[in-house]
Amino acid sequence: MSNHYYSNRPNVESKPSSISHTGRGHQFTLETDRGVFSKSGVDFGSRVLMEAFQAPQIEGDFADVGCGYGPIGLTLAKDFPGRVVHMVDVNERAVELAGKNASRNGIQNVRIAVSDGMERVPDQLAAVITNPPIRAGKETIFRFYQQAYDRLASGGELWVVIQKKQGAPSTKDFLEELFSEVEVVEKVKGYWILNAKKY
Repeated sequence: MSNHYYSNRPNVESKPSSISHTGRGHQFTLETDRGVFSKSGVDFGSRVLMEAFQAPQIEGDFADVGCGYGPIGLTLAKDFPGRVVHMVDVNERAVELAGKNASRNGIQNVRIAVSDGMERVPDQLAAVITNPPIRAGKETIFRFYQQAYDRLASGGELWVVIQKKQGAPSTKDFLEELFSEVEVVEKVKGYWILNAKKY
């Protein structure tokens, strides 16, 4: 497991490159690298998730769990300047890139940290957004969902993108055991956008 993106320290040689990204009407230049998820461009699932996201009614911070080099968290931070977005990833290289990308794009309302799951994320969040690391395995991903529930304030929401073939139906079933209300917001090209509300 040590050489793919769900690793604390990728053991592939660093070879940084830059990509352009447009999200929610905002333009970004992002630095990526080997050993991080979707290094050659923002993946389809993440793009669908960030466009589908709707901010909950309640006040509070957001968290992007498994943030990678930052496309989702930075897009939401840019679009919701009155919110703080906590961006966490187990991958140290990805977190370093996310920090550089925040600076490069002039985004200050973010808090970026290396974290296994949500250990470094505060409580009473308004929203948790994740494109979960499928390679980490079902047990790890379901632990993310439980942690998200625990960290959300009443009225908070979890937003997830996951492919049907990679476990969207079982994810929906698990979320329905935890949350008050679960909705499939969108299905596109095999990807499901799930929204789970905590009351």
